[in-house]
Amino acid sequence: MLTIRQNLLETIKGGNPDRFVKQYEFMELIMEANMRKGVAPGEHLIPNDWGVYYSWPVGQLGGFPVHDEEHIVIKDIENWKEYVKAPEVIDDDESWAKAEAHAKAVDRNEKYCGVFVAPGLFEQCHHLMRMENALTAFYEYPDEMHELIDYLTEYELKLAEVLIRRVKPDLLFHHDDWGGQISTFLSPEMFEEFFLAPYKKIYGYYKDNGVELVVHHADNWAATLVPYMIEMGIDIWQGAMSTNNIPELIKQYGPQITFMGDLDSGKMDFPDWTPEIIREEVERSTRSCGKLYYIPCLTRGLGFSSFEGVYEKTNEEIDRMSKELF
Repeated sequence: MLTIRQNLLETIKGGNPDRFVKQYEFMELIMEANMRKGVAPGEHLIPNDWGVYYSWPVGQLGGFPVHDEEHIVIKDIENWKEYVKAPEVIDDDESWAKAEAHAKAVDRNEKYCGVFVAPGLFEQCHHLMRMENALTAFYEYPDEMHELIDYLTEYELKLAEVLIRRVKPDLLFHHDDWGGQISTFLSPEMFEEFFLAPYKKIYGYYKDNGVELVVHHADNWAATLVPYMIEMGIDIWQGAMSTNNIPELIKQYGPQITFMGDLDSGKMDFPDWTPEIIREEVERSTRSCGKLYYIPCLTRGLGFSSFEGVYEKTNEEIDRMSKELF
């Protein structure tokens, strides 16, 4: 029987896996390295270290930026430098002690030791200035948006240097949602103009410094962006929703990128979920997507579910289909 790590490599390299990769099982994420201040359920108007205020209303699945006139960070994109100040990257031994200890304890023959980075460049833009302001600024103020993205990229590279030196990861798990359920937020041409080069720089830096796998989370429709994902250096697209027609994407791009998802959290991870729903969705996905370049996984962006039992039941059904199909 292959180790978890061996089985993943057989899957993404077109070899001979002996079972389905089971969601996030191959990642040991060093979450202690994610030192940015966040918001917890029920909290309101909590600022992070970029000055973005977040609220997480009770009963909602996550927090989101607050963009009224009082709390929005970038009030005028033409003068964004007056409003945006990148935080210092923490780099002292005491702050990193737990992360470094966790990283050293990972059995890297069994799993990948990963670092987690969020939000990504696009999300950071609209967190700082509101979604509609960001989307219109790509058209009306392209020079300023290029400058802002370059500034965010330089911060990410500073963070990457410390993460790599301190944790020595062999996997990066990076978030950036690029669309909704049926379309991207930007046209492919505009996405290429603003984000291809910056992401090639970021992901290239990680790979040039010992990171073997880049896993990018985007739980949305982004089929038209797959060629850019490949050029950026993304090895696994996590969060790939079923609306993307994953079996067709595997046929078209499989040897170049692996698709981790096709189990839409919105269809499976909700208050009234049932074992029958989980079973049907996992069976549909595993039968249609095949054994290579595909990892059955809930589309949400970390290895747990919003509602108790969904993630574990999904794993059980993946095990069942592995026994049936391998």
